[in-house]
Amino acid sequence: MKIAVSGKGGVGKTTFSALLIRTLDEQGKHVLAIDADPDANLAAAIGIPNAEEIVPIAEMKELIFERTEVKPGSLGGFFKLNPKVDDLPDSLSKKLGNIKLMRLGGVKKGGHGCICPESTLLKALVTHIVLARNEVVVMDMEAGIEHLGRGTAQAVDKLIIVVEPGRRSIDTANHIRKLAAEIHLNQIVIVGNKIRSPQDEAFLKTNLPDFQFLGFLPYDDTLIEADLTGTSSFDVESRAKEKITQIISTLMGS
Repeated sequence: MKIAVSGKGGVGKTTFSALLIRTLDEQGKHVLAIDADPDANLAAAIGIPNAEEIVPIAEMKELIFERTEVKPGSLGGFFKLNPKVDDLPDSLSKKLGNIKLMRLGGVKKGGHGCICPESTLLKALVTHIVLARNEVVVMDMEAGIEHLGRGTAQAVDKLIIVVEPGRRSIDTANHIRKLAAEIHLNQIVIVGNKIRSPQDEAFLKTNLPDFQFLGFLPYDDTLIEADLTGTSSFDVESRAKEKITQIISTLMGS
């Protein structure tokens, strides 16, 4: 099972991803967790010790030079477009239980795109992870799907867009679906988060009528407090954990 998670910043995407990953781990699944959102910290949300010390792969200059034969920050020129990456998930990941986590980091883009050694290495790594690894893969993405290409999108079992009751969140979901369609990623589902009432559920269903809803997570001050204190969302008592179990059951059965 290969899962990508996206959504507008602030909707609880990383909290959802962490709950999903930790619950899968508790169920005995081997999970490869990919933090592909430079503005989030999936490791801390999962509860991996010393999460702040994890160096993003995009900042590992010696590794990038070794694998692409070009120094990071270089634009154009000649470098390996298919660098060796199959050893990286095991050698560079941080571990907790059955979870392996990798933090990709961001690439500073020049103009509208970046053909550079950093992005080439990350793209090759994501392609390997999605196409060749046999663990459950959960990728916490930016508010988009920047790290996925047309070839890898076909192997993603589900793109989960996390939304909250609000117009901007709905607009982001529609934008993500448009980006996904461009690379033929059509297995898209919605998880509603921060749900306070049946009216919130109805609002999302009314405004996202063409999407399949995978489930709804309740608004929970406990999860917000956990995020503020740097505690894993899985390590506090929350009503959301039961909902996550139901969502996993639906995912695995689909």
